[in-house]
Amino acid sequence: MKISVLEVEANQRLDLFLCSRLTEFSRSRIQGLVKNGNVFVNGNIKRQSYLVQIGDNVELEVPEPVDLISVPQNLPLNIVFEDSDLLVVNKVAGMVVHPAPGSKDGTLVNALLHHCKDLSGINGVLRPGIVHRLDKDTTGLMLVAKNDIAHRSLAKQLADRFIERQYTALVWGVVSPSEGVVNAPLDRNPKNRKKMGVLSGGRSACTHYCVDERFPFSTLLKLKLDTGRTHQIRVHMEHLGHPVFGDPVYAGRTQVNGIRSDLQRQARWGLSLIKRQALHAHAITFRHPSTDCTLSFEAKLPQDLSDVISASREIL
Repeated sequence: MKISVLEVEANQRLDLFLCSRLTEFSRSRIQGLVKNGNVFVNGNIKRQSYLVQIGDNVELEVPEPVDLISVPQNLPLNIVFEDSDLLVVNKVAGMVVHPAPGSKDGTLVNALLHHCKDLSGINGVLRPGIVHRLDKDTTGLMLVAKNDIAHRSLAKQLADRFIERQYTALVWGVVSPSEGVVNAPLDRNPKNRKKMGVLSGGRSACTHYCVDERFPFSTLLKLKLDTGRTHQIRVHMEHLGHPVFGDPVYAGRTQVNGIRSDLQRQARWGLSLIKRQALHAHAITFRHPSTDCTLSFEAKLPQDLSDVISASREIL
């Protein structure tokens, strides 16, 4: 669907312009299409606040409607903690958090629905109980709410930055200085809506990191998030010049030729040990929604990440 901006329509916000032209769509539907990267202006993805100009060519890609429903499935779950209000789950690599087009089942939500009689309904039928997310191939700890009261409490703690999430990542290169902060706004990549990027005008994003251990061509980092944007650590590390080792999307598998020739064989061996980004949510701290007690949990490194770190330590 393509639309050209007329003179009388210039300087309107993109979402308002589309609402005025496409009366068959609700404003929330239009905003969702823009946010998800389904709207292009002159071939580029724009934010809904973009002011359209005379002659702009606006193109919409409206996905075909897909009937999705979350159904219980008997799938393995690594439950670290559980009570009547919440669960702490250690998510495995390769598991999508909730159903979506292309991942209709086999998700964490499907497994949770089989395990629990009830979950918070705040996020709707496709994401019951989900307080925050991890990428499909990122492992580690996640909070799940069993009821709406617990969900509201945990969501507020997350928004107020009272929940502390800590990550372990192996990244390319020798990181220096030993600690730092990446404070760079994130938005969808204008050329590839499946990727994120550091873009002026994007949503604020802040990642703290410190060096845990250095190796000849990589560094083990501990990281904390002030915000929880999509792909935040992965994009921020690439922006810093130290992509997450093994990351197939953000340059984590294309760095071998840039390191010393005598280390390239070991680097390729390391990549053979892990087929995903070397990123793990290893710790989480929050206040219990009913007791207000502070709870902290940790999850040991998964085998593939542990193996590649061990291999890195053996390099002379």
